[in-house]
Amino acid sequence: MNTYLLLKTLHILSSVLLVGTGFGSAFYMYFANRSGNVQAQAVVSRLVVRADWWFTTPAVVLQPLSGLAMMHLAGWSWHTPWLLLSVALYMLAGACWLPVVAMQVRMARMASASAAQGLPLPAAYQQLARRWEALGYPAFIAMLAVYGLMVNKPALWG
Repeated sequence: MNTYLLLKTLHILSSVLLVGTGFGSAFYMYFANRSGNVQAQAVVSRLVVRADWWFTTPAVVLQPLSGLAMMHLAGWSWHTPWLLLSVALYMLAGACWLPVVAMQVRMARMASASAAQGLPLPAAYQQLARRWEALGYPAFIAMLAVYGLMVNKPALWG
């Protein structure tokens, strides 16, 4: 296997890990938050934070590194429209993801404290959950668009 194909394999696997972990985490957090079960919310929010550190963060780092290396090896220009749009959408997803990570940490702490004390979640938890969800939709849509651009490499303009 040549260097380009090795990078492409790593790029694809890390993108699947990135989007798959994000979607799976969102699925479980969404439903745990609607369950009204503070214990479940505490466990799920803690595991979502862990999944972000263990899986999503390394993939977030590997994606641009492997992408840049492939771009160089394949001779693609930075001015290639589908690449520019892919990078912009990836950055949009990242701009949504960074505050989400901070929210998840806060939510996990609140849920753990409430569960340990046998108390309901504070109103601040629900506010964070709504913001967390609102930021998740554009991030996920942006990543789906990146997949489409990477696979199809359309001639967009120019």
